[in-house]
Amino acid sequence: ALETLEKVDTIVLDKTGTLTEGKPRLTTIEVAEGVDPEQMLRMAASLEAQSEHPIAKAVVDAASERKLELVRVTDFASVTGGGVEGRADGRRVLIGKPLLHSERKTGAMDALLKKAEPLQQQGMTVVFVAIDGQAAGFIGVADPIKATTAQAIEALHDLKLSVTMLTGDNEGTARSVAGKLGIDQFRAGVEPKDKHEYVTALRNQGRIVAMAGDGVNDAPALAAASVGIAMGTGTDVAIESAGVTLVKGDLRGLVKAVNLSRSVMRNIRQNLFFAFIYNALGVPIAAGLLYPVFGLLLSPIIASAAMSLSSVSVVGNALRLRRAKV
Repeated sequence: ALETLEKVDTIVLDKTGTLTEGKPRLTTIEVAEGVDPEQMLRMAASLEAQSEHPIAKAVVDAASERKLELVRVTDFASVTGGGVEGRADGRRVLIGKPLLHSERKTGAMDALLKKAEPLQQQGMTVVFVAIDGQAAGFIGVADPIKATTAQAIEALHDLKLSVTMLTGDNEGTARSVAGKLGIDQFRAGVEPKDKHEYVTALRNQGRIVAMAGDGVNDAPALAAASVGIAMGTGTDVAIESAGVTLVKGDLRGLVKAVNLSRSVMRNIRQNLFFAFIYNALGVPIAAGLLYPVFGLLLSPIIASAAMSLSSVSVVGNALRLRRAKV
């Protein structure tokens, strides 16, 4: 990983937990006509309590803050990259992206989709709730961008690296986040398998790709990248799949890793030069190359000193890495 980072030309970043804090908070509840907001939140939270997704936790926390009592859930199922579904208090509940609702043929979605657009353009993540096959409302969740992310993106650009963001969020949310951070490219509505395919496609084009992520869904893409970079604040499976772990989950650590890689590889080449130049000059002289012309032979004392000096030069140069600016 340390060798390859020097050659990386493309950085691919997951959004949630990598660019953002990964601690979403529920900020908005919008319901369809005739739907009780607390009842919708209670049923949504009951279902989301079965999920481990950060957005699910935000919904459950919001219900807890409002002291809403959760109801019994049966037939729970998680749709990878889409949402969750099941029965809450005997009623069929579906929570997730518009695409999932479209696939399940949820009715009366158009009005809610239109109301959600301004929130998505502000960078908010919106999940839609349907009860018994009809749109009941949506929940807006805000996940703040980490305070250090913009600085890290700017530093990556200074290193002449192309930066791409992949997210499962919709186009409006993705565009807002990418615009705020100055990210070169983004892909919205990306499912876990799409991340792996995107990274693989870049590598097939001859790009050297570093992928950074923190979740279970990111693990295949981390493994497919030239160098996988995991957030230390993320899941164990992501960390196991990566070659580099940023212990504090701070993307500035990625900048340090790239700089360190470049310093190390430059130092290695310098050390190879020192090692070879001594031998290239010393061995022929020790073998008597100068004796026929100048009558010079290399004293064993000088030869041993030269060998020691070679090692000292290499070790001394390597120790300069302790002061490398990363």
